[in-house]
Amino acid sequence: MAPAYAQMTDLELFDAWTDGDRAAAEELFERHFDAIDRFFRNKVVNGNDDLVQQTLTACLESRDRFRRDASFRTYLFAIANNILRSYFRARRRESERLEFTEISACDLAPGPSTLFRARREQQLLLESLRQIPLDYQVVLELYYWEELPGSAIAEIVQLPENTVRSRIRKGKQLLEKKMKALARNPEELESTLEDLEQWVRSIHASGESQDDSARRVGE
Repeated sequence: MAPAYAQMTDLELFDAWTDGDRAAAEELFERHFDAIDRFFRNKVVNGNDDLVQQTLTACLESRDRFRRDASFRTYLFAIANNILRSYFRARRRESERLEFTEISACDLAPGPSTLFRARREQQLLLESLRQIPLDYQVVLELYYWEELPGSAIAEIVQLPENTVRSRIRKGKQLLEKKMKALARNPEELESTLEDLEQWVRSIHASGESQDDSARRVGE
């Protein structure tokens, strides 16, 4: 990709894309691909590639509705969140009601996370995140991994910011409770809880390093 595109902001790339510049669109989607892929990978065991593609396609089809009062990144995550919820609803029986504040990704898509894992503390966190209700998992991962502020997360999940902050607080409590149930020994639990935020963010960093290495191998 030409250096000029790499120096452009998301909004500049978006404007160039709407003017017909396909190279700008490629740069824009490449810039956010890993984050959207990561969003699905710890929630869907199989088929996350299809959901990433659906997100990008939906963005293409709805680009005229993009409001500039939110960032393009926020807009893309909002699409991804809607697609995730539609995906889970489509897999359930028509008469079965889904309450995403009560049911987890593990309930909806049993199996281990496909995100990069190295240390046992990271594995414990990923397993625990997948076993708390989906709505809490989503806000915690957006908050920790993507480092989004409460206002942006509120845009994504379409809830008041105060509700989002409440869910982050309750999500942390649910996560710690689940980790206590899943930890293999007290030492592992203590090590993880001692610096919970650092361990959660380390998963993001490890995943990015792995993605960068894969790109270098493929070049």
